[in-house]
Amino acid sequence: MLTSLRIQNFKAWKDTGPIRLAPLTVIFGANSAGKSSLGHLLLALKQTVLSTDRKRPLHLGDEKSLIELGTFEECLHNHDLARPLSFALGWRLPDELVVRDPLSKRKFNGDELQFEVSLRADKKDQPRVQHLGYKLVQQGEPTLTVQYERGENNKLEIHSDEYALIRTTGRPWPLDEPDKFYRISDQSRARFQNAEFLSDFALRMEAQLNGLSYLGPLREYPKRIYSWSGETPESVGHKGEFSIAAILAANAQGRHVNRGPRKRQYPFDEFIAQWLRDLGVIESFSVKPVAKGRKEYEVLVKTFAGGSEVKLTDVGFGVSQLLPAVVQAFYCPPLSTVWMEQPEIHLHPQVQAALADVFISAIKARENGAERNTQLVVESHSEHFLNRLQRRVAEGTLVPEDVAVYFCRKAGSATELEPLRLNMFGEIENWPENFFGDEMGEIAARTLAAAERKIQQREASHE
Repeated sequence: MLTSLRIQNFKAWKDTGPIRLAPLTVIFGANSAGKSSLGHLLLALKQTVLSTDRKRPLHLGDEKSLIELGTFEECLHNHDLARPLSFALGWRLPDELVVRDPLSKRKFNGDELQFEVSLRADKKDQPRVQHLGYKLVQQGEPTLTVQYERGENNKLEIHSDEYALIRTTGRPWPLDEPDKFYRISDQSRARFQNAEFLSDFALRMEAQLNGLSYLGPLREYPKRIYSWSGETPESVGHKGEFSIAAILAANAQGRHVNRGPRKRQYPFDEFIAQWLRDLGVIESFSVKPVAKGRKEYEVLVKTFAGGSEVKLTDVGFGVSQLLPAVVQAFYCPPLSTVWMEQPEIHLHPQVQAALADVFISAIKARENGAERNTQLVVESHSEHFLNRLQRRVAEGTLVPEDVAVYFCRKAGSATELEPLRLNMFGEIENWPENFFGDEMGEIAARTLAAAERKIQQREASHE
């Protein structure tokens, strides 16, 4: 699970400052304030990990990639090529990582890994790694730090205060450029007798970013017929286009999910149907083949008890927009991070509020008896969603440590991210000005306008 994030000189962000990422992290803010850029950078990191080109430090995207961010200059804050693009990530490890020095026999343990990198434009205005570093942390305290940076005359150097890196005998060959933005190359590691542990750090980075998925704000229209030939999609897709395939794949794999500790487990399709019913959008939901032995499926729903089954295309648009968010929250593999933009879009305020309960359940859910440890990062404009989160904290269903809430605002040419302090009573102690618009201003203006209209009506009646 991601525990921290910091981004500098990217798009609208001069500096986000340190961001604490909780199991459920919610980001609010005005349109075009820069909220989406945070997730877009993480997607660029993921597609860099997936790229076959090891020499490209950062894959900014094309028409076939997860995200397309343009040129390196376009990614930089104020398009200033003199600035470095820097970011730092921290994540909790699924199991303890142990680094053993084969020469000194020293051992370094860690339950969290932190990474930082700085990229500058080269002579061709392409990104080049200026510095990267890993830090192994045990119970909040650093145990091992490694820095790989460009020194005088662009010479690359590697050093660690805790770990004595010993060069191999023979000629002191120079170190190579890193592979991508995070991996010390095989050739560079081979220059040392005891640097193989650096490949473990890179593998942990790859595993963390491979577990990232994204659901955008605009989702596909429902279809009358869905095709599925047995494949297992990685996610529901950016537009939710694989939601039905995900349900069918989860059923085929025998996945059973529950809503948290000591809750009953259900087959995946039944579990999703129950949530849709509890959300109040439909009475029943099922995915059925159009005929025996066929690869075509139809989604049938009942909108009220005792009603007839109809196809998904014949009910309100909100159901098809809600479905990908609910499915992805529980379909993603354990230890995943899911970034969602406006999951509440097209939903009634009551359903927006109840969606918070879905996500609280998702971070506590178990699958086939084991904790899923899913992390959700949600961009939202919904006051109803936030109100339900606050209520659940006040009731003790959700502890403040498991949720982080931020408000994103424009500050001149840059953007600021303000962490909101949520106490154990569900109260936000530093409520931002105009968080959800100027409510008191609207009430005052409406009251004044109504008073003026009444005066005008009285005057007209006396004429």
